Amino acid sequence: MDFQDYPIPSGVHTIPSHLLDLRPDPEIDQDLLHPKPVTDEKNIWFFWHSGFSNMHPYTRRNVRAWHRRFSKQGWAIRVLDRLPSSPLNVANFLSISDPETFPQAFIDGTIGGDHAPQHTSDLVRWPLLLKYGGVYADVGLIQIGDLDRLWNQTVGNPASRFEILSYNAGPVEDRSLTNYFLCSSRDNPFFARCHKLFLELWAADGGKTSTEGMHASPLLKGIPLLGAKEPLSFEENGKKFGPEEVSKMLSDYITQGQVMTMVMGLIDQEDGWDGPKYVAEHLYAMDYMVGSQLINVFTEWNGLKAFELMSLPLPKRGEVESEDQRQAREIVEGCLQKSFGFKLAHGLILRVMGDTLGSLWRRHDGSDNVPGTYATWLRHGTIYWTPDEVPPTLDFQVIEPYKRGPLLRTE
Repeated sequence: MDFQDYPIPSGVHTIPSHLLDLRPDPEIDQDLLHPKPVTDEKNIWFFWHSGFSNMHPYTRRNVRAWHRRFSKQGWAIRVLDRLPSSPLNVANFLSISDPETFPQAFIDGTIGGDHAPQHTSDLVRWPLLLKYGGVYADVGLIQIGDLDRLWNQTVGNPASRFEILSYNAGPVEDRSLTNYFLCSSRDNPFFARCHKLFLELWAADGGKTSTEGMHASPLLKGIPLLGAKEPLSFEENGKKFGPEEVSKMLSDYITQGQVMTMVMGLIDQEDGWDGPKYVAEHLYAMDYMVGSQLINVFTEWNGLKAFELMSLPLPKRGEVESEDQRQAREIVEGCLQKSFGFKLAHGLILRVMGDTLGSLWRRHDGSDNVPGTYATWLRHGTIYWTPDEVPPTLDFQVIEPYKRGPLLRTE
């Protein structure tokens, strides 16, 4: 199927070709592997510990799509790593021996546990944004909406009140930012406090080598555990993990999210920080379900179903659309019309929820890029088209704080 055969949904328009970098993949990769110096705040940061060339093919396609979409609008896309001879080594952008930038375990290279690469990537996000500004995104995030337009309306606009872009997990009453898409100018006061608290958690007990147990830190007292509202459980190797244990595991795994929740709900008069007021005035946070999880909404978080639907071929001319094809079409159209991105889930969630679309694309190499399928229709749309509108922000109001007192002092 030629790309002209993919139908463009209503509410979506074609991006002018002069704004796209449509060179072959090897030429795009050459740019990604040889980054330009940082010149301004229009930076899109990724991290993969073993470098872009060693990423899974479907995540390389994700990153290339970011480059194709936004490089000609002045954005520099970089995938940082920890490879000793790489020009994209974190050490070329941040001081990896500075204890005010990284915890001792990062400096010593002793981060351990089941999710060491993920925790390493967590630790580079805020330092990069604080020093350089821009966007930090997970390599598993497929971008759909017009980042440049939203940036120019918010963070990149001196007249705008908005200083941070992200997704919020839950309704507007909740304070639960996702860490897979974070955007700000350099030296953002919210992220600066988040980073201080995160480092303090890593420094506990003489220095942590993983995030295990961080959910119980007195510095996070009063923050709800993740998953507590919708209890989850699973069984693994004959052992059952109940809802409370799963909530603690999730909260440790995404300690960075718990840190943001605390700082959003903190009033620290000694430091002049009013988190609830800052959130209401300066946070542009999109609803994460529609904004970045819509495939999971359509499939009720059934990763195998999502994979099977996205792997289907579109009906040929004259063929009647099947029920499965209808559902796959609605997924693609819905994402391209309504979403700002789509986050492919990996990591701990696989133990809790089972296979995801991301894990199955990883296992079945190339399945996300078969011409004529709904997966490739979606990928085509994320490069050549964009929704007519950017998603609105949730209307945050000032809430009662989770904590009153200094950020790094326990009550």
